[in-house]
Amino acid sequence: MESDFTAAEESLRARYGPVAPVTLQGGVPAWLVLGYEENLEVMRDAGRFTRDSRAWNIQLDDQHPLAPLTAWQPLLNLTDGEEHTRLRKAVVKSLSNFNSSASMTESAGHGIQLYVARRARLLIDEFIERGKADLVSQFADLLPLQVIAHLLGLSEEHVPALVGSVPDTITGSDTAVESNRQVTALLYDLVDRKTHAPGHDITSRLIAHKVREGLGGDDLRREVAEHLRMILTMTHSSMPAVLASTLRMMLTDSRFRGELAGLQMTLPDAVEQVLWDFPPMIRLIGRWALVDTWLAGQLVKKGDLLVHAIGAANRDPKIRPDINEPLRGNKSHVSFSAGAHECPGQDLVRGIASVGIDVLHERLRDLRLAVPSSEVREEQALMSRHLNKLPVTFTPGKRVHILRTPPIAGADRAAAGLR
Repeated sequence: MESDFTAAEESLRARYGPVAPVTLQGGVPAWLVLGYEENLEVMRDAGRFTRDSRAWNIQLDDQHPLAPLTAWQPLLNLTDGEEHTRLRKAVVKSLSNFNSSASMTESAGHGIQLYVARRARLLIDEFIERGKADLVSQFADLLPLQVIAHLLGLSEEHVPALVGSVPDTITGSDTAVESNRQVTALLYDLVDRKTHAPGHDITSRLIAHKVREGLGGDDLRREVAEHLRMILTMTHSSMPAVLASTLRMMLTDSRFRGELAGLQMTLPDAVEQVLWDFPPMIRLIGRWALVDTWLAGQLVKKGDLLVHAIGAANRDPKIRPDINEPLRGNKSHVSFSAGAHECPGQDLVRGIASVGIDVLHERLRDLRLAVPSSEVREEQALMSRHLNKLPVTFTPGKRVHILRTPPIAGADRAAAGLR
């Protein structure tokens, strides 16, 4: 399933080695970090590389397609040192009841597990009687966004608009700036509402944490809204891709499917294998050099931009000489970054994918691909990947008629750790 982007990266690796000079949209120069060890080096060495785009040796116009990805904000993913620690603590604490390594299987997150399962069943109800569906547009694109929107405190009516606008903000496309504006405006409105009427959601928890830190007024509003934008954008950009890619592997790869059926591989193991082979964020506009420095034989000048080639790093032949060798349970990929900026929402991504797939296979009998596997293709943007469609057929079933908007309440709320 090698894409043109994968072939281009491997060509760059063959020509330049682990670090290659590239040109991004609008003639923007950058270094593409292809090697696994080199990516870890850049991710972990805060003395030489920073996430703070103010260190860049060029300045972009506000309307440049890369502006939404690089414009500095006082966010945890764009700061380092003590400020990063302060900002990250607030986000991690706000996610803590939804995002522990056990959150989808043990009591700390039982209510969230039930909510994900309910949402999955409701989506399946929309097509189960027809015996056919597109698991991308009718399931993988919708389930993660419905769940994360609920956890943030957004209502269902916001989901359709977010399906297109959220992923567009990280494509580097001509519409990315406008999509980013729409998402940001919605989240500022959410912060205003939750400030006056808090609920049992991540937004309210984040506001409460910031108030305890002494923030108020416009500073509170801006810091919370921008961190919500980061959470929404990064988790939604990861979740549908992980879910869809795992389903594709189960439907198109006989060995993958056989190991699952034969219990040689668990569903969480399958998700982890997909994170190695098909990371949702294939590239990450990541760091800027703080000093002139050598990296894999290349002289990176102070202020240069470095882009993490996540997919290329995960398939680096130095660590994976046999790309077909399974990596059961191995979480040492860089799909969620590494070091101080490792993704705080990664276990939520894993959990939603596992629960969603489990419910899908529970409900749909004789699930099979409706087209030749060669017709299952994906689109890649600068940073993300997305399957176009995953058409399937199955034995028609019956709707289960679950309550349309099931709340997390009573025992479920207590089980989820919500107060």
